[in-house]
Amino acid sequence: MKLSVIYDSKTGNTAQAGAWIAEGMNEVAGVEAKAFSITDADVEYVKASRGVVIGSPSYAALMTPDLHAWLQSNGNRLSLAGKLGGAYATAQFTHGGGDLVIQSILTFEMVKGMLCYSGGASFGMPVIHLGPVAINNNIEKHNSIDLYREYFMLYGKRFAEKASELFA
Repeated sequence: MKLSVIYDSKTGNTAQAGAWIAEGMNEVAGVEAKAFSITDADVEYVKASRGVVIGSPSYAALMTPDLHAWLQSNGNRLSLAGKLGGAYATAQFTHGGGDLVIQSILTFEMVKGMLCYSGGASFGMPVIHLGPVAINNNIEKHNSIDLYREYFMLYGKRFAEKASELFA
């Protein structure tokens, strides 16, 4: 089963987080996951995917305008309806609105008819309610995106397990 991660990335942090999600997805038997930037997304691969996770850096506590425009332009041709959808975010500040970014992506996914994934507290610790958020070290020197690798990989694995349960 194919799964996709699509993202917009300005500094490379959101791309790295997306790669970790795909890596976690690929730990699940029978899953083939790939991550794509909006600038080089393989539309045919995404169309064939049963689940899509979308990621964005925080831009005024929302997804980036570039991602929003790309999703508006390409959403219909990606055949998103009925797919499992997920979201993640990166931010420069601990209180930079990553959860709001995820909500803006999930809202878009619901409007397109996707089934939105949330492991919530059902898997225990670590709890990833709506999707993972990483804080990079561009400004907060005590933070580093590498501190969040485990969460992104775990989210990807959990997402792939749910997709396999639903669509296998």
